[in-house]
Amino acid sequence: MGGLAVEMIPSGRCLVARISGELDHESSPWFRAGFKELIARGGRFVVLDLAGVSFCDSAGLDVLLGARRQADAIGAVLVLARVPEPLRRLLALTGTDQVLTVFATVTDAEAVFNG
Repeated sequence: MGGLAVEMIPSGRCLVARISGELDHESSPWFRAGFKELIARGGRFVVLDLAGVSFCDSAGLDVLLGARRQADAIGAVLVLARVPEPLRRLLALTGTDQVLTVFATVTDAEAVFNG
């Protein structure tokens, strides 16, 4: 698993995936497989709560972008919430924040989908 944990929390029409640990080259294969399973279970609106992510490298960014592509391919919506400041800076530096929708809180993200 590479030091990464995911807790799934159904919330209204959303599925919140609370991610904690390191999102890197070691954990990326595990996360990719887990996200495919999540999408296959019918998660139409998925909020990735990243508050517990302690590290993210380029492989981690690739995983987030890949998750977005997987969601788009089946008509699901994937957003990020509670992104830690170092990861927020990385998203901005790479332009990934222009591709991935980021909310300040999980509640803000849920309001868009459950409203």
